[in-house]
Amino acid sequence: MDALDVARWQFGVTTVYHFLFVPLTIGLSVLVAILQTRWHRTGDEKYLKLTKFYGKLFLINFAMGVVTGIVQEFQFGMNWSDYSRFVGDIFGAPLAIEALVAFFLESTFIGLWIFGWDRLPPRLHLASIWAAAIGTNLSAYFILAANSFMQNPVGYRFNPDTGRAELTDFVAVLTNKVALITFPHTLAGAFLVAGSLVTTVGLWHLMRHRTSPDTDAYRYATRFGAWVVLISSTLVLLTGDIQGKIMTQVQPMKMAAAEGLYTTESPASFSVLTIGSLDGSREVFALKIPYLLSYLGTGDPHGTVHGINDLQAQYASQYGPGSYTPIIPVTYWSFRFMIGFGLAAAAIALLVLWTQRKGRTPTNRWLLRAGLIMPALPLLANSFGWIFTEMGRQPWIVFGEMLTRDGVSRSVSLTEVLTSFTAFTLIYAVLAVIEFKLLLRYARAGVPDVTPTPDDTDDAERPLAFAY
Repeated sequence: MDALDVARWQFGVTTVYHFLFVPLTIGLSVLVAILQTRWHRTGDEKYLKLTKFYGKLFLINFAMGVVTGIVQEFQFGMNWSDYSRFVGDIFGAPLAIEALVAFFLESTFIGLWIFGWDRLPPRLHLASIWAAAIGTNLSAYFILAANSFMQNPVGYRFNPDTGRAELTDFVAVLTNKVALITFPHTLAGAFLVAGSLVTTVGLWHLMRHRTSPDTDAYRYATRFGAWVVLISSTLVLLTGDIQGKIMTQVQPMKMAAAEGLYTTESPASFSVLTIGSLDGSREVFALKIPYLLSYLGTGDPHGTVHGINDLQAQYASQYGPGSYTPIIPVTYWSFRFMIGFGLAAAAIALLVLWTQRKGRTPTNRWLLRAGLIMPALPLLANSFGWIFTEMGRQPWIVFGEMLTRDGVSRSVSLTEVLTSFTAFTLIYAVLAVIEFKLLLRYARAGVPDVTPTPDDTDDAERPLAFAY
């Protein structure tokens, strides 16, 4: 074990942990805005209750996401200073815009939304949550644009005198074809997570409080969340199909590793199950669907998909001696876990809708148990998706330009990296317990009472309203 190994583990742990909160924040911000819009247009009290109820869960998650996200940027200077020096001219631009525009937009208007319930005009207050939701989604785009440069470098030139990549076309960075498809794919995955949480909480209250005055609100939340899951899962599949074709163009090794495809095939078969040799150099057993991989990778059922061994030989000739193959089992199985967990969440959502057809109230205990694990499924799918994205790019930190081993900080010792890794992991474990308990506590509490209370205080002397 050396500093590089620990630095990679630390970045992996902090990234995956942070991304447990990101998709829920992205998706739930829009869903809460939709619920408040429904209340604004109809005046139906159940939408106001659901807005404040899920809005509270959104705020808890948002706060945790901000706390864990700050560490991400510090790591670039702490453990990956050589990478930051090489790509900072390009990587810093979208991240700076994300902080100065998107994050300030969402944080400012979230503040107005929280404290403005009894102060702002209804339309302006509604606009606040929509502005916060737009800022949250814009934030995702700029971060994904930065990450997409690592997958497919564009809009730059390499300066041999300074040893740095220099930005030449910022528009090209923002319109990177990887970013343009990764953004809707990530958003669809985020709505899959948010819809699952809305469904689970609504279903739990609906089945446990069947005679509650708020039954109608919980029924609506359950159906609303389930439809969001089904629509978003469909969009995940559609955008994922396009993403796979682009990935085959710009990172053919990642596609080959995702399918355990060792030799170039035309047409290529999709691997349902592949068992490779211990050294990861050849296929031992495979169960495949003919022509499917060619279509997924190229759009042509007879298209050519390059294999791992052929690409390794090509890259060794192009970039010099060394292994350019990612860890095949990690890439192969993370790709399948990503798909499998997402489809499982969609299946549960479909079952939830079926059990509520014609106004019925679900009573099956197994459905409730399935519903309780439902939010974890798309979270796992999102996490494995990012593990696949980042691990499948290895050994590159910037594909074709910089190896991961060359990006680590040279002056940071193993002891220093190990200390920070241990400290952050323990802090994150504590934060995870706090987050889970807060979400569980307020989810169990149910929708709030929104009956207005008489207030004889002069408007100018009223304290700032805090809805939560």
